[in-house]
Amino acid sequence: MTAERLTLAAADLADEVGMPNVTVAALARHFGVKDASLYFHIRNAQELRVRVALLALAELADRVADALAGRAGKDALVAFANAYRAYATQHPGRYAAMQIDLDPDTAAASAGVRHAAMTRAILRGYQLTEPDQTDAVRMMHSTFHGFVSLERTGGFRHTPRSADDSWARTLDALHTVLSNWPARSDASTPTA
Repeated sequence: MTAERLTLAAADLADEVGMPNVTVAALARHFGVKDASLYFHIRNAQELRVRVALLALAELADRVADALAGRAGKDALVAFANAYRAYATQHPGRYAAMQIDLDPDTAAASAGVRHAAMTRAILRGYQLTEPDQTDAVRMMHSTFHGFVSLERTGGFRHTPRSADDSWARTLDALHTVLSNWPARSDASTPTA
């Protein structure tokens, strides 16, 4: 048994039963061992959660990089978004783990840095520079996360229109906004 094997098992368990239900005790039951035997490989449940988050960030970064290869503009935006949504759908526990707050050093050493670089590369195709890039990164993440979170919890079941159709229109709208990014002015900066 290794920390890596425990991390993969915890990630799989998170996808099956939800990240909040992944505990050292649950993982020990999965392996048929006593809780104490796992502490040789991990310090505590928090370390296990961080390890799953880091694994998920790396997996998603690899998927997004593969999806983005050779693409630019709207094609890159759609490829990124579709890879993100597919990962969140296929790996709900891992995706939930990615939302935990990492300490600055851990975050800086994670694949989150690759995500940011890929996102900013897409935005350069829309001619966005700082500070607009940061605002656009936040808007994109909010849009993707909000959509997949609502979709995963059944938030779109109240209407017959498919979530796929709404997703495609959301990406069209996001492309339009990015293509027509509003110019900054002192009046557009909130004061409070």
